[in-house]
Amino acid sequence: MQDSLGNPVSLTDATSLRAVNDFVEGFIACEARAVEVLAAAEDQSPIVQAYCATLHLFAESRDAVSNARPFLERAQAGAVRASPRERRYIAAVAAWTEGDIARAIELHQEQAREHPRDLASLKLGQYHCFNIGDCPGMLRLALAALPTAADVPYLHGMAAFGYEQCHLMREAEASARRAIAMQRKEPWAHHALGHVMLTEGRLAEGLAFMQEVSDTWVELNSFMVTHNWWHVALFLIDLGRDDEALATYDERVWGVVKDYSQDQIGAVSLLARFELAGIDVGERWQELAGYLVRRLDDHVLPFLDLQYLYGLARAGRPEAETLLRNIEAYAPRAPASTRAAWQRVCVPAAHGLCAHARGDFAATIEGLGLALPRLMEIGGSHAQRDLFEQVYLDALVAGGTTATLTSAQGILQQQLNSQPQSLRLRRLADTIYAALGLPDLMSNAGH
Repeated sequence: MQDSLGNPVSLTDATSLRAVNDFVEGFIACEARAVEVLAAAEDQSPIVQAYCATLHLFAESRDAVSNARPFLERAQAGAVRASPRERRYIAAVAAWTEGDIARAIELHQEQAREHPRDLASLKLGQYHCFNIGDCPGMLRLALAALPTAADVPYLHGMAAFGYEQCHLMREAEASARRAIAMQRKEPWAHHALGHVMLTEGRLAEGLAFMQEVSDTWVELNSFMVTHNWWHVALFLIDLGRDDEALATYDERVWGVVKDYSQDQIGAVSLLARFELAGIDVGERWQELAGYLVRRLDDHVLPFLDLQYLYGLARAGRPEAETLLRNIEAYAPRAPASTRAAWQRVCVPAAHGLCAHARGDFAATIEGLGLALPRLMEIGGSHAQRDLFEQVYLDALVAGGTTATLTSAQGILQQQLNSQPQSLRLRRLADTIYAALGLPDLMSNAGH
């Protein structure tokens, strides 16, 4: 038997093949049907058990490993019946379970070389690379498979995002457009092209593009649908369409799966951006914080913890201090492959974010100033990490001294040069130039 991409599979029950294909196809297409493999969990076939373990780990919660472990153990127990490809995938999931992300990536890279049509393994490898800021690693994985799997549109979407995260915008756009030409419903390619247009300051074009393809964002997993609408909201904020941006948050970004990590951090980062752009968010922080208080002991990824922390702090919840102390305690005992990111990036960033929420801008500048040069080590995309840079810039402006305003001008003007359509940046530039005694540059900052 083979899965729908032509990879041989070792199944005890032939009827499980449909569930395997639902996982493989659903995973690479960002579709909700990937979870259908759980319905075949009674099949003791190692690859079925490994795919079930994968889904549980994607919950990105403190219970994820314990929920995944029974499936992983069954996969490992039956590995003698599995093919080398399947055994390597099982080993990669085991490494993920143990927090050995470097080993997991190494195994996914081997898989891409040996079995380039195992695109579920490839996408999982890209996920791990993304979470440690290894953008070239994401691209290497996709390029390894292209000679063999160029007929699969989703691979071009994976390549597009790898290119974009490596700042190779022309290649990223070409790959994304090739994917979309092959399959209009390719949300990951839409996402990659949205990144390109945001980075290049093509704000009106980016908004129009994302809205035009949004009719295809159906039957997707909650992350993909909410995250693509999150990108729509970013364009709306920069274009000064505040009411539409808030409506997008309320109707499209927050509320699909409120218990899910990615939906939560998308909501946190969007509310923060609203406030940084001068948009009143009302009581939205308080409602969101009711879900974030369950995250105090997760420590799955530093990128996630920082946003849970900021959300709690912005809501004025005392649990923010608890999470901050928990991060400090966890960082020295984090798995070896991610310990430096926790200690050298997450801890100072956490202090900076808490300081910003309580109006201590000097401490914000100190904490985030230490973290920002190494921020990519905690993962996230350029667009997602921009939140921390916006908070830092806000603290520089609020600091109000000649030194902090001078630093703010240098950062802000470069951003405005690349995004002249941004009304958000233009308003902030006007504030800075007025404070610096350069009123003649106000309202002309984008030229």
